[in-house]
Amino acid sequence: MSPRAAAKARKNESSLAERAVRVLRSREEAEAYVASVCFKHGPPRLLGVELEWLLTRRARPPHPLDATTLADALGPHAPTSLAPDSPALPLTFGSTVTVEPGGQVELASRPYERLDNLVHEVRSDAAELHARLASHDLYPGRSAADPVLPAHRVLGTPRYTAMETAFDRLGSEGRSMMCSTAAVQPCFDLGERDDLELRWTALHALGPVLIAALANSPTLHGRRTGWKSSRMAVWLALDPPRTAPPEPGQADPVAGYARRAMDAGVICRRGPGDWVTPPGVSFADWLAGAIPVPPTTEDLDLHLSTLFPPVRPHGHVEVRYVDAQVGDEWVVPVAVLAALLAERKTTEAALLACLPVAGRWLDAARVGLADPALAKAAAEVFTLAGDALPALIGPGPVRALVSRAVLRALRGRCPGDDLADTADIPNIDSGGTP
Repeated sequence: MSPRAAAKARKNESSLAERAVRVLRSREEAEAYVASVCFKHGPPRLLGVELEWLLTRRARPPHPLDATTLADALGPHAPTSLAPDSPALPLTFGSTVTVEPGGQVELASRPYERLDNLVHEVRSDAAELHARLASHDLYPGRSAADPVLPAHRVLGTPRYTAMETAFDRLGSEGRSMMCSTAAVQPCFDLGERDDLELRWTALHALGPVLIAALANSPTLHGRRTGWKSSRMAVWLALDPPRTAPPEPGQADPVAGYARRAMDAGVICRRGPGDWVTPPGVSFADWLAGAIPVPPTTEDLDLHLSTLFPPVRPHGHVEVRYVDAQVGDEWVVPVAVLAALLAERKTTEAALLACLPVAGRWLDAARVGLADPALAKAAAEVFTLAGDALPALIGPGPVRALVSRAVLRALRGRCPGDDLADTADIPNIDSGGTP
């Protein structure tokens, strides 16, 4: 490349960087940015999944995971947050590996157009990942919350140190959320503008039903909590402006989410030292001068990554309310939601079935399908999904997994009921947060 061409390339790169990161001067400008990056419009073609696993070892008594062992097990797939010199290679079929603060391992698939391709390739990548972990005596846990050990942070990054500091001001739930919980997170396109409101509303209305039907965390930190989903109970109690669902009937999801982002507290901020922020400062406060240096779009991107509602828009949408499942049963929530979102008429029918229990998030996490209204809605929703699934995937293991989930829901049981039947953990009677 000639010096002139190199100089031109550097100028173009600098120009792109300037456009990519800019200072935000007003709440209106920041809300417009949130709308542009969180809600992208287009045909609803793609789906994906993020799978988290708590890890266990066969040693007795159980002891916390350490970063060195985990980095050795992940090898070239270890993220740089765990091993700074790692090449962080994807797995064979393109899934990337990340690590949550407590050492939970997460597999994030690439986007797919077809459910059968997603299931086949993610299963293969998951098997590859688990084989690596097993060679270091690390195995995926059966529960969505750590049933034995107290919260223990493995990653010491500035981001997670700042988050822990902020959450510690509110209580103990933050450490449990960060270090002791795991989820299945199906991901979908939001669709065109006409689709967005229906899909957004339906995914929220389905939340209590799927929490109840797929709850898988009856124990936490060595005790039975009295909740079917101790994981979801912790998340909902942690910091409601950050983790609670939106109010039912929100007229404009885009504007509502942008306002939420502005009103939520800032819990970490990039800096030369630690990333800890003053307590009680919202992003709107930062824009108004509560922090002397004005925020940039990069700061807002980081802030958006610390919002944890049950459904999070991220260009596509992440469904974050489903407990981690045992073995291949992560397929069930992915397939059920894909089937319910595949056709508008099915989505509308699922929404209608869920309306009587919309907003009952805490009841779903506490009692699951023991609640008659939640059980009725789950039976209707799973039946709709079972009827719609043949259009997406042929006969085989996926259909069989969903069929078993339908029968389990019709019996009023969730995966965590099997754990509760067999776990040798003391019972407690908890009407509050685990």
